[in-house]
Amino acid sequence: MGSARSKLVQTVRSTIGSSTGPVDMSSATAQFVKDAINQDNVVIFSKTYCPYCKMAKDVFNKLKKSYTTIELDSRDDGDQIQSVLGEITGAKTVPRVFVNGECVGGGTDVKSLYENGQLEKMLESGAS
Repeated sequence: MGSARSKLVQTVRSTIGSSTGPVDMSSATAQFVKDAINQDNVVIFSKTYCPYCKMAKDVFNKLKKSYTTIELDSRDDGDQIQSVLGEITGAKTVPRVFVNGECVGGGTDVKSLYENGQLEKMLESGAS
């Protein structure tokens, strides 16, 4: 039973992309992430099936604020992007939401910022 559990843990780790190796922050993938973060006032790194990702998008939809979404599960390099995000933000979970180039966290964080009025202030300060 121990080896079955070990095999399961190994499978789960590879499935969620929890590599322990170093992330090459000079790679094309890392540059793509950095460029994406700076291309729009709001950028959401997401997965199409994730309820917390939907929560974050719903907040911006309520505010009628446009955003760029990068759906990691629809990309061949999604796991690498997620690893780069982990290096940049300290968290590999999705969504990773950036407002004006700064990571504001995930779905619950965005919802809290919206509910306490902070999100609108952040969006106004970054409006061009």
